Amino acid sequence: MTKKIDTALKELTKALEKHAQIVGLKPVPQKKAGRAAAELRSAAATYANIVEAKTGQTNPFIDFLDAATIASLVHERDELAKRTAAEKAASEGSATQ
Repeated sequence: MTKKIDTALKELTKALEKHAQIVGLKPVPQKKAGRAAAELRSAAATYANIVEAKTGQTNPFIDFLDAATIASLVHERDELAKRTAAEKAASEGSATQ
């Protein structure tokens, strides 16, 4: 295994474990779960990109993402970006007052 693939695998495993720990809590802390999910998606994308670059193999996760899941993830990402932008604008607005 190449060093880059090995490093990406470790980061992916770490992100999976963190996500599982957080979503296993009762009640599930929504903000922490959202951040853990984002980190997990990022780690999976990094792993897939490195594997593809090093081996030419396609994304090993591609079969798991149907159109509805992709649409849901895009919507979730866009809503998080809007919320973050609104919070940033609000904090900048209150800082100037």
